[in-house]
Amino acid sequence: MKKFTKHIKKAKALGVKDVKIIPTASIVIAEWVRLKCQFGCYGYGRKLTCPPNSPTPEQTRSMVTNYKYGLLLHGHEYPEICDIVYTLERELFLDGYHRAYGMGAGPCHLCEKCAKFCRHADKARPSMEACGIDVFSTVRANGLPIETLKTADEEPNYYGVVLIE
Repeated sequence: MKKFTKHIKKAKALGVKDVKIIPTASIVIAEWVRLKCQFGCYGYGRKLTCPPNSPTPEQTRSMVTNYKYGLLLHGHEYPEICDIVYTLERELFLDGYHRAYGMGAGPCHLCEKCAKFCRHADKARPSMEACGIDVFSTVRANGLPIETLKTADEEPNYYGVVLIE
C-alpha cells in the first residue's frame, strides 16, 4: 500500500529489522495468551500496561475489528520496538490516521516501578501479548520469523503492531 510507504521507511530508519503491512484479519487473539502473562511474567499486576490492567482478549478482539490494516514491526530488542511503536503511532496520527493505535512487546520499560497512575501515559502501550494476541501465530501467519529460544545465546525476535485503518 503506497500510502504507507513513508511510515515503512520511517520504521526502517528507526531500526526495525522488518516491517510489513498486514490485514487485521490475520491477528490471532486467544484467551490462553493472557494466562501466560499471569503465570509466567514478572510484569503481571505490577505494570499498568500488563494484565489485569491491559485490555482483555475480548476487548482486543472487539477493537481490532475496527481496523483493516496494521504495521507489523520486527526487531531484536523489546524496549526499542516499544519506542518505535509509539513513534510510528504518533506520526500516523499526525498524518491524519486519527485511530492509529500501537501495541509493543513485553512489560513497559519506561519506569522501574509504576506509580498509581501512569507517568508516561502518552508513550506507554500494552504489549500485544498483554492484550491477548498470540504473537507466534500472528507473526507466522504473516511470514516473519519467530521461534522459541532454547538458550540465552540465541537472538530474540520481538514484535509490535500499529493498527492504522
